Amino acid sequence: MICEGKASIDRLAEQLLEGDDRALSRALSQIERGGDLAESLLARLYPHTGGAHVVGITGSPGSGKSTLTRALARAARGVGLTVGIIAVDPSSPFSGGSILGDRIRMNDVAVELGVFVRSLATHGALGGLSRAAADSIDLMDAAGRQLIFVETVGVGQDEVEIMRTAHTVIVVSVPGLGDEIQTLKAGILEISDIHVVNKMDRDGADRVMAELRSMLTLDRVRTKESWLPQVLGCVALSEHGVPHLLVAIRDHLTHLQTSGELEQRRRRIAKSRLLAIVHDLLSEATARQDYSCDDLLEGLVTRKLAPYAGGRALLARLAQYQSGGTRDV
Repeated sequence: MICEGKASIDRLAEQLLEGDDRALSRALSQIERGGDLAESLLARLYPHTGGAHVVGITGSPGSGKSTLTRALARAARGVGLTVGIIAVDPSSPFSGGSILGDRIRMNDVAVELGVFVRSLATHGALGGLSRAAADSIDLMDAAGRQLIFVETVGVGQDEVEIMRTAHTVIVVSVPGLGDEIQTLKAGILEISDIHVVNKMDRDGADRVMAELRSMLTLDRVRTKESWLPQVLGCVALSEHGVPHLLVAIRDHLTHLQTSGELEQRRRRIAKSRLLAIVHDLLSEATARQDYSCDDLLEGLVTRKLAPYAGGRALLARLAQYQSGGTRDV
């Protein structure tokens, strides 16, 4: 169903707020399509958001993020929490759509336990996150999902983008990948609130946990942060250690609430999202066929205009263009 008009948007929003999963699915499809209707839908639902605990799950490809996410969803449903999963998959180089591997692996929790799973394509976005991920979180939040897992693609140091989206960040690693603390070099370790060593049944797992704990303790001494990231081991495939991990996730939320850091993280997430939207709107404005900046480009190419001066001139021109004024600056 393709939504048409404000009446359809209002009706869809009402159904979503009532907990209708089919409405949530249609709303997410509308968000992925983008455009004015998607923006109207989000504006209608945004006042009903802010109640969900958003947990980001990131780490190297092959570390078992999807299996761990599935196991966590099962554990959360076991204690009565409503759960949503946003699995950010790589885009197909042909269709541009999501490859949907994560959704296939999570079909059982979606059907048996009422977990809402949505795969999103990256569409080339850096940071392991789709541009539609933040909007999708809002929709699941408004639909009453108490715990929302966001599983990223797993692309190395760009994974730090997850800290601008989630309240709690889990970094997953596994033994036997050569340099067991390679995440330190990629800049990922520092963003973790909880570090999980998956596949603890492999040789070298205890050494990886010991090294991570040592490094995290040293980092805490340097930064004097109040929360020492936990290092937990599990075997996601058999769900061994997963209930303990869920407890740690809930403990971190309690820490954020009592320390006042939850509000700080919400402000940081909101600021990052606002700046990203501004960036996208500027990119869209400069790409329109009815708008040209050829003269500015020519100035840069001929070295008659400095780059920063050209950038400021373009911003000024866009502001006048949007207000209906002259395009000449």
